[in-house]
Amino acid sequence: MKRALTIAGSDSGGGAGIQADLKTFAAHGVYGASAITALTAQNSLGVQAVFEIPAEFVALQIDSVAEDIGADAVKIGMLSNAAIIAVVAAKIARHALGPLVLDPVMVAKGGDRLLREDAQEALIKMLLPLASVATPNLPEAEALCGFAIRGIDDMRRAAKAILALGPKAVVVKGGHLSGLVESIDVFYDGREFVEYAAARIESKNTHGTGCTFSSAIAANLALGMPLREAVRSAKAYVSRVIAASVELGIGRGFGPMNHMAQ
Repeated sequence: MKRALTIAGSDSGGGAGIQADLKTFAAHGVYGASAITALTAQNSLGVQAVFEIPAEFVALQIDSVAEDIGADAVKIGMLSNAAIIAVVAAKIARHALGPLVLDPVMVAKGGDRLLREDAQEALIKMLLPLASVATPNLPEAEALCGFAIRGIDDMRRAAKAILALGPKAVVVKGGHLSGLVESIDVFYDGREFVEYAAARIESKNTHGTGCTFSSAIAANLALGMPLREAVRSAKAYVSRVIAASVELGIGRGFGPMNHMAQ
């Protein structure tokens, strides 16, 4: 059985973070392991509190998984601070873990910060160069590239700028673009651009879409898919679980998706 490791924060509401990652791994038939970087008191209405796990304990969790269970792919999500970023980068290198999907989580859907502002530079310098693919949403891409993104052409420019920071490929997610009937993500690997489009689904049950997308890519890579196909399949999976979320009826805010929908 193929194995995937998520290094990310915990969402007590179950819709995002490691909970979403592990559900996504299971839905793809991949064995999931985890190293928890932070605990959040969180629900569909927002993040009420964050408790950062000591960096040395994050390191021990990665060691425990890598030295026994192993991983055929790794997804990295919420890292919270520079000390955690440093130990994660060191352990990725020490255990030669990969391929690595980096979701540069900075702010929750409700606007709560999940990465300290002083940790952004550490993320750029230490982890982006290790990533097989980085998957920023538009606000994260703007923070990484330094300019506003207002359309597809800007997304292409951003993907190019972020690739120059070191990852092997970039997917700039366009879910935040308004006025479009489709949700378009832009992929760039230094050779060519690929646009992945899906019908925009009107739903408030979109909590954890970024976590789910990146962990689906990681699961697909663990299963041996080429990167572009892994991204395409992950995009289709996210659309499917959003569409199936209406039957859940969970939460009064941004509700969770139905990760196990077939």
